[in-house]
Amino acid sequence: MAAAQPKKMLIMHILGILRKYTDEDHRLSQKEIGEILKNEYDMVVDRKSIKRNLMDLIDLGFEIEYSESVRLVPNKVTGQLEENCFLSDFYLVRDFTDSELRLLIDSLLFSKHIPYSQCKELIGKLEGLSNRYFRARVGHIRTMPDLSLHSQQLFYTIEVLDEAIGKGRQVSFTYNSYGTDKKLHPRRDSAGNVREYIVNPYQIAAANGRYYLICNYDKYDNVAHYRLDRITNIKLLPTPAKPMEQVKGLEHGFDLPRHMAEHVYLFAGESGPVTFRAKKYLLNDILDWFGGGVTFFDETEEEVSVRVRVNYAAMRRWALQYALHAKLLSPESLVKQVREDIRAAMENYGE
Repeated sequence: MAAAQPKKMLIMHILGILRKYTDEDHRLSQKEIGEILKNEYDMVVDRKSIKRNLMDLIDLGFEIEYSESVRLVPNKVTGQLEENCFLSDFYLVRDFTDSELRLLIDSLLFSKHIPYSQCKELIGKLEGLSNRYFRARVGHIRTMPDLSLHSQQLFYTIEVLDEAIGKGRQVSFTYNSYGTDKKLHPRRDSAGNVREYIVNPYQIAAANGRYYLICNYDKYDNVAHYRLDRITNIKLLPTPAKPMEQVKGLEHGFDLPRHMAEHVYLFAGESGPVTFRAKKYLLNDILDWFGGGVTFFDETEEEVSVRVRVNYAAMRRWALQYALHAKLLSPESLVKQVREDIRAAMENYGE
């Protein structure tokens, strides 16, 4: 009720009204703000108080835009017309535009690594950063129910890895694979014991709708990749992580864009120059997978040759995926592996 609303809450209510009802396309006058205060908060407030609190919010650092107009108003004492400045069309400038929020929401909807319940909760929080008009526009957007399987401790895993990378420390965890029961099962050693992975973490990256840890498995000297949604029982260790320069492939530092372009499937192993011949209608896919580091040559009306530096294991998978549209040319050892893969695939479908 009106008597129960303390005046010191007025400034917070006005800020809440601006957040809920305004943006660049939806502005409020002082009169309209007063009407909302009366209807929703049972507060009767004069325009001077509303203006004073709006100015206080601006002084406090809130980015509030408004328009000014000059009107001739009769002086209450003399009756003569005097110029008076009126402020109106108030709106709160958002930290995120509606298009930016929509982009963030879409990225959540398209992700494969965030469980349905957490995705829904995050989308709700993003919607709360805008106003009622934005919520109305995205009310029809829904993500699919959680039909895929995910580790429910994904966010905790990310937190531990962020801390480990920031402090330069090792982590240990259990790495899992799915069984026919649709549940995660820990990988085991030759003796049947649950295998403990101790790694030196360097970077978390998103690829193909999944989160991956780019690291070094402490027993070896090469780069390794692990799916975060398959990691359980993660622990931050007190031992310092191995310096990058001691890891094969990271001797000169870590270049994430180049690393992601070379490791299109996040496979471990050696990278090197590869050439292949492709149909020109495949250009969009080629640039999507390998980025701008590719070189095109020997172009004809229908085909083009491509040179790229890429992880060999990843290229072997890619060549099979696009075998109807592209032909691997070099290196010869990789061409031989793909040729044998295609023969084995034909045998699978042979009579």
